[in-house]
Amino acid sequence: MNQELLKSPLRHLYNALINFRRIERDPKQLGRSAIIFAPHQDDETLGCGGTIIRKKQAGADLKIVFMTDGSSSHNLIESQELKAIRREEALAAAKKMGVEQHDVIFLEVKDGKLSNNILPTIQRVSNIIINSLPQEIFVPYCQDGPPDHDTTNHIVIAALKKCEFSAMVYEYPIWLWNQWPWTNGQDNPIFKKKLIPELSLLKKFKSSVYIGDVLEQKRAALNKHESQMSEFIPHPHWWSLKSVSQGEFLQCFFQNYELFNQYEIRGV
Repeated sequence: MNQELLKSPLRHLYNALINFRRIERDPKQLGRSAIIFAPHQDDETLGCGGTIIRKKQAGADLKIVFMTDGSSSHNLIESQELKAIRREEALAAAKKMGVEQHDVIFLEVKDGKLSNNILPTIQRVSNIIINSLPQEIFVPYCQDGPPDHDTTNHIVIAALKKCEFSAMVYEYPIWLWNQWPWTNGQDNPIFKKKLIPELSLLKKFKSSVYIGDVLEQKRAALNKHESQMSEFIPHPHWWSLKSVSQGEFLQCFFQNYELFNQYEIRGV
């Protein structure tokens, strides 16, 4: 049978299996302190925006750390200008989620070059962790795909081990969603991935946070990332998140639950 015919029923089956296997986090845990590490400005909102909102509602001490400057997402704007635009968008989105400007940190490593700056960034992240002493750490999934995403995970986990700090880690998926049957698998112009059934979401992502009551707030926060969400400059080659997989990609982030691969890092 044609994959297009199988896509919808298989997606329905996979979603049912996820809902059967997932374990909802105790709402009493949402007040725990946390740092959200995001490769680029928008990943924090896509992957755990609803969780950020719910944690702030619960009174959590929460910080967002952006690893790169986001200056390479589009080549139709000069990189320094785009860097400034994405910084302001990130602050606006954070505010919409209840996070104040003083709790947003920009490491400003050149977008796409994080793997060339691993050791100094491990030290910077270690300092942030030691100064904040968070109970929880949020990072992109270790095999999410794009180099900056996977390197963010590597750097943060290495930093935790370097400073011998114990924390609960929650890995969030971003581009892992852009595969059949979750979407039609249309390639992102920056990152290409094979069109294969992705079972990691079934096997590993069992921890969940209910966000059904804050979906519109999450959507409003994501819309603050205008350069990524809209035709910021009228041009046939300007891509947006809304165009990835004919909109199916974005739908993955507006379900009633955000999913995480949860595990603990123990210090000495």
